[in-house]
Amino acid sequence: MAELTELLRQHPAFSAIVQNGKPYRKLDFTAGNADLLTRDLSETRDFSDYVFQELLAGNAYNGIGGYGENRVIYRHRKHFTADSEKPRSIHLGVDIWTDAGTPLYAPLDATVHSFAFNNHYGDYGPTIILAHELDGIPFFTLYGHLSLNSLEGLFEGKTIKAGEHLAAIGPYPENGDWPPHIHFQIIRNMGDYKGDFPGVCHAADRDYYLDLCPDPALILRISD
Repeated sequence: MAELTELLRQHPAFSAIVQNGKPYRKLDFTAGNADLLTRDLSETRDFSDYVFQELLAGNAYNGIGGYGENRVIYRHRKHFTADSEKPRSIHLGVDIWTDAGTPLYAPLDATVHSFAFNNHYGDYGPTIILAHELDGIPFFTLYGHLSLNSLEGLFEGKTIKAGEHLAAIGPYPENGDWPPHIHFQIIRNMGDYKGDFPGVCHAADRDYYLDLCPDPALILRISD
């Protein structure tokens, strides 16, 4: 991972994925946020109100954060707790929480690797995965919780230029039934996955997956 990490770190600039002009506020969905230990956020409307009205001060900010977090919010979602022996709670990407319909832009030149509608409660919903290459090093970026119409007109191998409109943030329930946000993840090796890739892992697998999925801040470069 060191080679890719250093390559991304040294890259002069990436296009902003979200360009709505709002300032950023870091959100905490770990047990360190005492609110989460007393609230039932299993209803998406309640969860969305909590994020946008309380944490983001009436939607005055974009929310950001999550890489490597051990999140307690997944306890309400069977998608992450179905395996009772290895429930998943370590978040492998960065989330940007902002309005449904917000346009999203490609951070660098790419081709479409794959895409899918992961249509399960708590899943990614509409998802796009892009393939990139910098100085001969291949890697991938994943965009989850999109609008369904973001998948229209896509095909594997389609060329996407840096700064080109890519997709839009989806509303619930079509986005996997989450408050509107984009899950952005860097992946060194997709293996056999197409249109999907783990975005949350079990604590015992943390080191393996964080090595496979470098910090998205290397591309986002957002100060909160």
